[in-house]
Amino acid sequence: MTNFRLAVATDGKDGLRDVVSKVFGRAKTFTIMDVHNNEISNVKVLENSAASYHHGAGPIAVKMLIDEGVNVVLANKLGFGASELLKQHDVTLVLTKPGLIVEDVAKNSFLER
Repeated sequence: MTNFRLAVATDGKDGLRDVVSKVFGRAKTFTIMDVHNNEISNVKVLENSAASYHHGAGPIAVKMLIDEGVNVVLANKLGFGASELLKQHDVTLVLTKPGLIVEDVAKNSFLER
């Protein structure tokens, strides 16, 4: 993969310096970035409107990311509904550990070293 839009489930508003959230559907934010030819650009932090929902947060978060044009999601874990929706929309899911720095995990997962 050389050109794609990546979303990382995150805990705050620190963009590339933020950490991967323990949750997906109820993550406070998503850090979204474009990756072109092994370069990260257009980084933005999107508030997760579904974070406070008791049920159905995962599918709502997926819809929000699809509306943003995301092709790849990097997260700790997802529920069945969210995982299936990502598959239906041909969005690649990459699982990672929570607490890792967004920039580090993005570079280690996707960019040539």
